[in-house]
Amino acid sequence: IKMAGDSRFPDVETDGSEKNEETEIVVNVGGVRQVFYGDNLNQYPETRLAELINCLSGGYDSIFSLCDDYDPGKREFYFDRDPDAFKCIIDVYYFGEVHMKKGICPICFKNEMEFWKVDLKFLDDCCKTHLSEKKEELEEIARRVQLILDDLGVDASESRWKKCQKYIWKFLEKPESSYPARVIAVLSFLFILISSVVMCVGTIPDLQVVDAEGNRMEHPTLDSIETACIGWFTMEYVLRLISSPNKLYFALSFMNIVDVLAILPFYVSLILTHLGAKLMELSNVQQAVQALRIMRIARIFKLARHSSGLQTLTYALKRSFKELGLLLMYLAVGIFVFSALGYTMEQSHPETLFKSIPQSFWWAIITMTTVGYGDIYPKTTLGKLNAAISFLCGVIAIALPIHPIINNFVRYYNKQRVLETAAKHELELMELNSAEAKATSSKSELEDLASEGKKGPLYSSRLKVSHSDTFIHLLSEEKHYRTRLQSCK
Repeated sequence: IKMAGDSRFPDVETDGSEKNEETEIVVNVGGVRQVFYGDNLNQYPETRLAELINCLSGGYDSIFSLCDDYDPGKREFYFDRDPDAFKCIIDVYYFGEVHMKKGICPICFKNEMEFWKVDLKFLDDCCKTHLSEKKEELEEIARRVQLILDDLGVDASESRWKKCQKYIWKFLEKPESSYPARVIAVLSFLFILISSVVMCVGTIPDLQVVDAEGNRMEHPTLDSIETACIGWFTMEYVLRLISSPNKLYFALSFMNIVDVLAILPFYVSLILTHLGAKLMELSNVQQAVQALRIMRIARIFKLARHSSGLQTLTYALKRSFKELGLLLMYLAVGIFVFSALGYTMEQSHPETLFKSIPQSFWWAIITMTTVGYGDIYPKTTLGKLNAAISFLCGVIAIALPIHPIINNFVRYYNKQRVLETAAKHELELMELNSAEAKATSSKSELEDLASEGKKGPLYSSRLKVSHSDTFIHLLSEEKHYRTRLQSCK
C-alpha cells in the first residue's frame, strides 16, 4: 500500500481517459513477461487479467488484491505462479479454449485456472478426462488411507457390541490387519479349493457307490467333506453379514451373491431329498437335486475374493466391453457370410456335410476360431478355398481387439499397485510427522520446565508446535489438519 511520502510508488492514473480496449499491461509470471491488450482481455471480463485493466483506477489496495507486486513505472504486474501453466491458460484469450501440457499435474493446473479465474468449461474435453481420472485416483487414495485410519482408530464412545462387530469385520474382510486374519483367509481359500476338488472327484465312476435302488451317488466320505465345507462357508457368510456395517449393500454385492449361490443348493437339495419325496415323484426329486448340485460350480468364483489377479481381470473385462463387442460383431458377420458361402459351394457335392445354413454356423464358428474339430469339413475345391479365407479372417478378427483388452488389464493392474503404494506412503508420512510433532512437543516441555524452574503445571494449550499443512497426524484427535492429497485437491 502506498504510504505518505513513499517515492517508490508514483500516483496511479485515475482520470480514466484511456480506453480499456487500448490499454496495454505487462504481466510477469515467475520471471516470464507477457504483454496483453485490453481488447483481448475484455472478452472474458470475469478473469483476473481482465480485472487488472480496471484496477489501476482503484488505487494500490485494488492492485495488490489481484497481484503479488506492481511496478508503476513499467506498469508491470508480478505474480509468483507457475509460468508453464500460465502459458497454457492464456490461450483462452486467443483461441477460446485451454489445453494442458504434458508433465503438468492436473490438480495443480486446475488450481491455477481457479487463481486466474478462468472457468473450467474452457478446458478441452481430453484434458477434462485426464483431470477427472486424477481426481478419482486421489479420492481412491484418500479413501484407502481413511479406511486404514478407521481400522487403527478406536472410538471410546462405541458400545461393546459395536467394537466386537468392527473386530469381526476386520478379522474376516481384511487379512492384512493381523496374523490370525491372514490365517483365516488362507483357510477360506483352502476350503474353496477342497470343495471344488471334491465336486470334480465325486463324478468319477470308480469312486461312486450304488444305493439300494441301483442309482449311483457320491462316496459318503466325499459327501462328509462337502458338508464340512458348506458348514464353513455358511458360518463365514453369517458372521460377515452380522458384522457388516451396511447390510443392504453387503447382501446386494456381486461376490456375496456368489457366496449365497454356492451355499444355497446344498440346503435346497437337502430339503428336497428328505421332504420332496413325499410331495413329488422320486425321479423328479433326483433330477432337481442333480440340477442344484451343478450350481456348486459357482463357488469357484469365491476365489476372486482372495485373488487380486482375478479381480483385476474382471475389472479389465468390464472396461473392455466395447472391444469385446467389436470382436463379437466381427465374428458374427464372418460366421454368417462364410457359413452361407460354404453351404452354397458344397451343395454340388453328393456327400456334402452342409445340410443347411444354420447347421453351417457351427462349422464357421470352429473354423474362424481356429479350433477345427473336423466333424464338418468342405469337400469341394471352392469350399476349401472358402474355409482357408474364413480362418484367416478369423485370426485377424480375434487379434485386432486383443491389444486394447491387454492394455486395459495392464493399466488397471499398474494403477492398483500405484494406489496401494501411494496409500502406504501417505501413512508413512503421517507417522513421520507425528513422531516429529512428539519430539518437538517434548523439547518445548523441557524448555518450559527450564525457564520456569520446574514450577507449576504445564498445559498442552501452551505448547506451540509448527505443523505442516500437508499431513494428517496419525494419532492426533485434531480434525483441522489436512493430508497432502486434500491440500492438492
